[in-house]
Amino acid sequence: MSGEPQDDCLFCKIVAGQIPATVVRETETTLAFRDINPQAPTHVLVIPRAHHADAAALAAAEPALAADVLREAGQIAAQEGLDSYRIVFNTGSGAGQTVFHAHAHVLGGRGLQWPPG
Repeated sequence: MSGEPQDDCLFCKIVAGQIPATVVRETETTLAFRDINPQAPTHVLVIPRAHHADAAALAAAEPALAADVLREAGQIAAQEGLDSYRIVFNTGSGAGQTVFHAHAHVLGGRGLQWPPG
């Protein structure tokens, strides 16, 4: 169910403290931690504490929470000293989403080319 923790969700387990993560920032509604397979010198994931399958589901169900995730992505970039960075939401397996809990990737610390993939 949208918004409720899922027993089989990796990110829900991180939120619950059942799986360790290198947390860099947390708020009442979000959690940010370093990606275990970084694609740039700075690669931090920002997730809502509430479970939503992807960014589109999050935005439809809880637009204020989606805004919290984006705001925190900007705060992470500032905290990490990034003046240029990319925020990426992968939505669906065809777009590279592998954990079906909405999350933003904050990438920076190197030149990022366009198009990305």
